Amino acid sequence: MSQTTPALAVRPRGASGSPAGGSEFSPLLRAVRSQGLLERRHGWYARVIALNALALAAVAMGIVLIGNSWWTLLLAPVLAVFGARTAFIGHDAGHAQITGKKAVGRLIGLVHGNLLLGMSYSWWNHKHNRHHANPNHIDKDPDVAADVLVFTGEQAKARTGFRRWLTRHQAWLFFPLTLLEGIALKIHGFRDLRRQPPGERSVEALLLIGHVVGYAVLLLTAMSPGKALAFAALHQALFGLHLGLSFAPNHKGMEMPDPDGVPWGHLRRQVLTSRNIRGGAVTDWFLGGLNYQIEHHLFPSMPRPHLRLARPLVRSHCRELGIPYAETGLVDSYRQALGHMHEVGEPLRAG
Repeated sequence: MSQTTPALAVRPRGASGSPAGGSEFSPLLRAVRSQGLLERRHGWYARVIALNALALAAVAMGIVLIGNSWWTLLLAPVLAVFGARTAFIGHDAGHAQITGKKAVGRLIGLVHGNLLLGMSYSWWNHKHNRHHANPNHIDKDPDVAADVLVFTGEQAKARTGFRRWLTRHQAWLFFPLTLLEGIALKIHGFRDLRRQPPGERSVEALLLIGHVVGYAVLLLTAMSPGKALAFAALHQALFGLHLGLSFAPNHKGMEMPDPDGVPWGHLRRQVLTSRNIRGGAVTDWFLGGLNYQIEHHLFPSMPRPHLRLARPLVRSHCRELGIPYAETGLVDSYRQALGHMHEVGEPLRAG
C-alpha cells in the first residue's frame, strides 16, 4: 500500500531533499506566519478546557446519581468520548499549542494526562516527539517499531511463535487490539517512571496513583464491585478504540523513508508520510484536529483551530512543487491503513 512518489525528482535537490539553492519549507512557513496562523488561541483553548471539564464532571455526577444500576453503564461510552477529548488537550499542551509558557503547558498536560486519564504526560511527550522528528522512519520512529504490530516485510520475517500468528492476521485484529489500548497506555506510563529524573518522577507518580484511586473510589462507591468492573472494562475498551480510530489513519500505509537513502527535507518528510482525512466540523471534533495530520506535522505548535485554515496554503504549495498531498475520506483511510497491514502479513500467510 506504500505509495510511490515519482514527483520527488521534480526539481534538483541537495543532500536534504530540498531544491538546490533553498528550502522547500521556508516559503510555506512565511505564508503561514503572515496570516497569523502560528499565533496562539488562548480564549479558544480556555473554552475547550472549561467545557470538557464540565462534561467530565457531569458524567461523574451522573454515575453517582444513577448509582448501583446497570443503566449507569450507558455513561461509559460518554466518558470514553470525553476522555479522548481530554487526551487531545494533553496532546496539544505537549506541542505548546495552548501556551508558550513551558511550566503552564506542563501543568495542563499533567492534569489532563496523568490526573484525569492515568496516562504519563512525560512518557507520551518523550515518545511522541521522536515520532514527529522522523515519522514512519523504521529506525527512529517508535510508532513503527516492531511490537504487537509490524509495518514492513523485514519486520514480518523476524516474527516467530504467537507474534507470527498475530502478524498474519494483524489487519483483522487491529481494531479488536485497540480495545486494550487504554490500559496499555497506562501501563507504559507507570513503566516509564524509571526513566524519569527523581523530581519529575515524584510528581508523575503521585498524579498517576491519584487517578487510579479516584477512579476506583468513584465507581466502587456508586456501584457494586461487579457493576464497577463492567463499567471500567467498557469504558477503557471504548476509550482505547476511540484513540485507535483517531490515530490509525494518520501514517499507516504511507511512505516510509529509506534509512540508507538521501534524507528528505522537513516538508517532504512530514507531507509524504502523513494522510489527511476529509470531513466537516463533526470529523474535526471527533478526531481532535488530527484529521489535518499533514498540517499538524508541518507545524506542531499551530493551534488546533488554525489547522484547517492552513490546509489550502499547504495543498497549494505542495501542488506547486509536485509533492503528493494525501487526503481521503475516513472509511477509505481505514481501508488503506488496514490494507497495508494485510499486505505486510501476506508472506506469512502464504508460507
